Amino acid sequence: MEERLQKIIAAAGLASRREAEEWIAAGKVLVNGKVATLGTKADPSKDKIVVDQKPLSQAEEKVYYLFNKPMHVMVTRHDPEDRPTIYDYLKRFLKK
Repeated sequence: MEERLQKIIAAAGLASRREAEEWIAAGKVLVNGKVATLGTKADPSKDKIVVDQKPLSQAEEKVYYLFNKPMHVMVTRHDPEDRPTIYDYLKRFLKK
């Protein structure tokens, strides 16, 4: 599925959409060997995208979790008062 090039670059974590637009306008982005222009669309799974002479790596597939948080469980990674956090419940799903 084609998306705007600046959105693809931002999703890859290289820059914000606005900064990606500046890179595109400066001619630093290539799609299938051709200099991209603002408004260019691409399919990251099919097109070869190069940013500043470095190939754009494929973005990892996102995973979403639905969690029904019990009362008194903190929504933080570390609680200074050592109360249970949602991460205590989600440890088996998280890689880090």
